[in-house]
Amino acid sequence: MMRIWPRSLAGQMALLVAIGLFVAQAINFGLLLRERRSLLLEQVTGPAIARLNDAIERTANGRGPVADRGRVRRMAFNPIGPAMAPEPTVEAAIRAGLAEAGHTPLRIVTGVRPPRPEVENRRGQPPRRWRAELVIAVEQPGRGWLVTRSGWPHDTMYLVWRLIFQTLILYGIILLPVLWIGRRISRPLRDLTRAAEGFDPRIEGPPVPEQGPLDVSALIAAFNALRLRVAAMLDEKDRMLGAIGHDLRTPLAALRVRIESVEDDGDRARMADTISEMNRMLDDILSLARMGRPSEPATEVDLAALVDAVVEDFRDLGQDVSFAETPRLRLRLRPSLMRRAVRNLIENAVKYGEAADVRIDAQGQRIAIHVIDCGPGIPPDRLGDVFDPFTRLETSRNRETGGIGLGLALARSIVRDAGGEITLANRPEGGLCATITLAAARAASPSPLPR
Repeated sequence: MMRIWPRSLAGQMALLVAIGLFVAQAINFGLLLRERRSLLLEQVTGPAIARLNDAIERTANGRGPVADRGRVRRMAFNPIGPAMAPEPTVEAAIRAGLAEAGHTPLRIVTGVRPPRPEVENRRGQPPRRWRAELVIAVEQPGRGWLVTRSGWPHDTMYLVWRLIFQTLILYGIILLPVLWIGRRISRPLRDLTRAAEGFDPRIEGPPVPEQGPLDVSALIAAFNALRLRVAAMLDEKDRMLGAIGHDLRTPLAALRVRIESVEDDGDRARMADTISEMNRMLDDILSLARMGRPSEPATEVDLAALVDAVVEDFRDLGQDVSFAETPRLRLRLRPSLMRRAVRNLIENAVKYGEAADVRIDAQGQRIAIHVIDCGPGIPPDRLGDVFDPFTRLETSRNRETGGIGLGLALARSIVRDAGGEITLANRPEGGLCATITLAAARAASPSPLPR
């Protein structure tokens, strides 16, 4: 379906002006037709009334037959046939004019004869135009009909084409400047839109120039102030998170020292595990809260080597994790964060599937990291819920089986920060496949492994 109403400000302004011009021209055309009709009626009826009054008076005074240079004739019958269109306004005007002179005819009938070519003039030139003819017949009691003829313009279409031509000229004169002015007015809005779409609190860019009308410049000024407030709030949040992390780690470190005095080895080990779990929980919470403003800069890294290093860490711990050999893939990303995202996926695969198979698939415009396990999978209606922070499918409070529900949420935040996406899918043969897909715009062409 074609959109009639434009979306742009300049287009809407131009369309509103065009509609206004069209309505104004239509009103002008109606008034012009009415005025022309009134003038035409006066031009036709005035001479006709004069001729008819003169003819009636000649007959009444016995001054002989009607002559008037052949403009008024007497006929025994009504010359106006049914095919000729009547003109009631002319009939009313003729009746009023004759009544004013004291003449009261029985009937007044009018009819318009269709246009016909003029007869050649004396110089033998061809006819110049087609003419319509208005026939006026006045019935006299017992004396027949007095008939007179007048020219009747039929060039109403000329006025229509004239209106169209004038409207096109007005459109050219008015709409083009309106479009130009509208684009100049909307240019600051376009700049503001681009600035809002590209707003990144991690980058301190220049403010948007405050241009355009007062309302637009006020909006731009409000956006610049809002951007500064957002950046200040994020800075304050980072400082607060740093203070929270420091204040919490200090008592945890003190507890770690004090548990060394516990004589029971089992109690001491459980206390140490609890403190380590609290430290990991604190790291996950702070990392998730800092996403969007990470302190680590993006660098060009070998994605295959990064994933292989994470896999080797799990192998050193005795975990069953395999990795298929992959050519080098140069990407620009934050290595520590990406390493953490891959580690979280492998931890889930090992925890719920007891083993993990890691693969990298580089095809065309995409690079995918697959982490495959043979565990129970995830119910299809819960595949999207597991990415929500603190969401656990395992309802027990045992951290060995359920964790705290931040691993996948943190992994998705890291991957999205890198311009990619992470998805989960149940495998037909059983198990789950977690896939990190990175945009090819961040990647260079894969190069072969060195020999």
